[in-house]
Amino acid sequence: MPKKRDRNYREEYDNYHGKPEQRANRSKRVLARRDVEAKVGAKAIAGKDIDHKKPLRSGGTNAASNLKISSVKANRGWNRKK
Repeated sequence: MPKKRDRNYREEYDNYHGKPEQRANRSKRVLARRDVEAKVGAKAIAGKDIDHKKPLRSGGTNAASNLKISSVKANRGWNRKK
């Protein structure tokens, strides 16, 4: 059985996650979670994700009308390859 290749997180950050655009998007996602947490409370969103109805990469915003609370499976489980 072939050995599983270890993931190089440093390289991944340098090549993608550390880019200014990706850092800005991550900041927007954190701020969205904080906004929703302030409105509904930490217990209401514990173990849940804050979903952007229109994704940031498609021009979505952090407006309250564009955010919804969803389960982790529902938010992260969709197939990106479609």
